[in-house]
Amino acid sequence: MNLNIEAAIVNVCLLCILTVPHEFAHAWVATKLGDDTPDNEGRLTLYPPAHIDLLGTVILPALMTLFGGGLLGWGRPVNTDVYKLKWGVNGLALVALAGPASNILLAILFAGLSIFSARFMADVSEFSSRAALLSVYLAVFNLLPVPPLDGSKLLIAARLPVAIYNELGRFGFLLLIVAMTATSMGMYMGITASRITDVIFGLFY
Repeated sequence: MNLNIEAAIVNVCLLCILTVPHEFAHAWVATKLGDDTPDNEGRLTLYPPAHIDLLGTVILPALMTLFGGGLLGWGRPVNTDVYKLKWGVNGLALVALAGPASNILLAILFAGLSIFSARFMADVSEFSSRAALLSVYLAVFNLLPVPPLDGSKLLIAARLPVAIYNELGRFGFLLLIVAMTATSMGMYMGITASRITDVIFGLFY
């Protein structure tokens, strides 16, 4: 078995770079909607250690990359109080969507950097291109309606019974790991992310 150590290192570095603004976006939108919980817990910051989860941002992504099991990762979840949020569960949906939205914005920035640096800094261009693709992939991945991913908060906004949501939450990570390693879900998400990334790069031509 050939272990792709270089790819694992790059993916972990990229995940660290992309996770911080993703989690900050959750905290920022929650604060704008009246919830001071993220600020009180030190999450309204771009300081990386505040948002990086050792298992979810480093260890598991590295192992999955090494052994060819797709890519699964997460940062430290930003806690919010739905009772403090403007518009309640609808506000919670906006907070949830802020993370994937930040990934799309980052993908646009990295795509622009990739194109700008292509002629004189090939390594930077390649790294930025990969960052753009991974950022879109994270947006797609996080929109899956499986707790604790961002997409699951949309189920709450859609008034899914709490008992059903909590039951899904008990097995959420296990379902994701099985789906990513034993099915073609990761491949299909990769294809979707690739097509969206192509559209983003097309904005610069």
